[in-house]
Amino acid sequence: MNGYATSDRDAVTAAPGGLLELLKVAAVVLDPGGHIALWSPEIEQLLGWSAQEALRQRADTLLVSPANRSRGRELFAQVSTGARWAGVFPLRHRDGTERAVEFRTMRLLDPEGQPHLLGLATDATTVRRVERDLALSHSLVNQTPLGIAVFDNDLRWVGVNPALERINGVPEEAVLGRRIGEVLPDLDVETIEARMRHVLETGRPLLDQQTVGRTAADVQERAYSESYHRIEDTDGRVLGLAMAVLDVTERQQAAAEVAQARQHLSVIADAGMKIGTTLDLQQTARELAGVVVPHLADLAAVDVLESVVARGTIAPVSGGAPAEFRALAVAAGYPTDAIHAADPVGELATYGSSRIITQCVRSARPVLVERVDGKMLRRLARDSRAALALHEAGAHSYLALPLVARGKVLGTLSLYRTVNERPFDGRDQVLASELAARAAICIDNARLYGRERGTALTLQRSLLPSTPAEREGLDIAARYRPALSEVGGDWYDVLPLGPGRTGLVVGDVMGKGVQAAAIMGQLSTATRALARLDLPPAELLRHLDDIAGSLGDAIATCVYAVCDLGRGTCELSSAGHLPPVLAGADGSARLVDVPGGVPLGVGGVEFGTVEVELAPGSLLALYTDGLVENRAEPIDTGLDTLTRLLRSAGPSLQRASDSLLSALSPEPDDDVALLLVRRRA
Repeated sequence: MNGYATSDRDAVTAAPGGLLELLKVAAVVLDPGGHIALWSPEIEQLLGWSAQEALRQRADTLLVSPANRSRGRELFAQVSTGARWAGVFPLRHRDGTERAVEFRTMRLLDPEGQPHLLGLATDATTVRRVERDLALSHSLVNQTPLGIAVFDNDLRWVGVNPALERINGVPEEAVLGRRIGEVLPDLDVETIEARMRHVLETGRPLLDQQTVGRTAADVQERAYSESYHRIEDTDGRVLGLAMAVLDVTERQQAAAEVAQARQHLSVIADAGMKIGTTLDLQQTARELAGVVVPHLADLAAVDVLESVVARGTIAPVSGGAPAEFRALAVAAGYPTDAIHAADPVGELATYGSSRIITQCVRSARPVLVERVDGKMLRRLARDSRAALALHEAGAHSYLALPLVARGKVLGTLSLYRTVNERPFDGRDQVLASELAARAAICIDNARLYGRERGTALTLQRSLLPSTPAEREGLDIAARYRPALSEVGGDWYDVLPLGPGRTGLVVGDVMGKGVQAAAIMGQLSTATRALARLDLPPAELLRHLDDIAGSLGDAIATCVYAVCDLGRGTCELSSAGHLPPVLAGADGSARLVDVPGGVPLGVGGVEFGTVEVELAPGSLLALYTDGLVENRAEPIDTGLDTLTRLLRSAGPSLQRASDSLLSALSPEPDDDVALLLVRRRA
């Protein structure tokens, strides 16, 4: 780099540089006879002899060892004739040691024309060190990839190294004496100069300051890391400012890519926890939309083919046929009218074969539109009004992902960017495809579950009596409520046994789904057949136990009761079932202590029987565990609540049944079967 530039006028008043002070250049003058005539303080510091001790002494005798005197006198004679000599010569220190001293010598003439010798001397070791430091500094400054600049106190360029010339795209001679804004106006000049003034004023360096801008070397903005420190001489006088510049564009891009990759992993991990928490189709769609917004998109919509929602089947879209979708979820990352541009949740929408969403499900491939214009918006939105809403919201990039599970397309995930200025790219597509694939499996599971649940529920309801049989002398009410999740094998029945005699049964097959419903149907049919034989309750359960054992791994609990109005009694037997509740007309209620037995299908255990009085106005309640079980409380709490509620059951058993379901099992985790029977007064 160039040194500090000064004008002739400035040179007259400029403060001295620090190099001579660093080298401590000394002066000594010898007269024609070789005696010391002048002795400077610096030579005294260098050799230890005071002026009083050195003046008028012969230099060769005082300062040169005997071994070197001949060479010293030879050099003295050579310079006295007018020749110059420069080099290193050993001189004797006052302490007796020798010091290597570097000389620059010349002849001086006094008014009489007598020759004197002037020697400018400095410590040779110091000279070598300064030379080495200068060479090293020159090498570092010119060969380092770090851009280095020097500024004066007025923030004008004094010098730049080759690396900074390349970064700036401007040669050194074009910047000298000028300020940054005059050369590189596309940088944040105000911020840069504020930093420089701060360092000049305080003396505290500023390190790794970030600047984004464009120099003459680039047409695009780049990122730079800048460090500033103040330059001072040995006396602390401020000479200017040095700035080191490093292009960190690639480093920042790499860091941004790493941060984005971490964010993508975080979104995928988040999706694993949040998508598919239930087997509900619409809830799964809402969970998918909630994960992608706002991490990946500003606006998201989940649309599933109508055949998936309506029939639980997958009808592929092919050829030029339109596609029918059912909107299941819409989400926005901020309040916006653009959310109304999506199809309203729950509504059916038909899109022609040329529409992007139809192409997506037909090809089963993502569709990425990096830049969306007005014409493209009309192919994305359902109508011109929706296209206008998207345009006004700033929709500029679009990504459609097919929801593919087990090789079949279920629907699409549509993503828009409105506030996020960066358009969708390939990395976004990879992440969105991963999320769509995970969600598609969950949606398909919900579809399959819904179809199986519908089948099981249909089977279940077809096997249950539509209305309990009307029996003389008895008021009867029954309810069946399927679980919100999986349908089980709960059932009830009212069986006519003869004049004044009625059989009551409530049972619960362990397990869920179609298999449990099918086993329930077989046990219910068997119970009806056995009841025609008018068997005692314990004997009927024994036969049912044998039948359950022949059905493989079928296990069921059951309670069977025979009401005999002629005798005014009720005889009960239980196969591992919860105890019935008997409420009297006087407002009392208690659990009937029926010998528990073991569930049907275990085999090898006899069933007990208990007989209770069934007085006029008495109410008998048979139920399955879904009515009284609560995961947060012991089952005794549910039994106590049921008993308490039955004490105040009103005259209408239909209303009493509904009240019990609302109070005990408003959102059942398990199926509930309830049978209420009251002897008329």
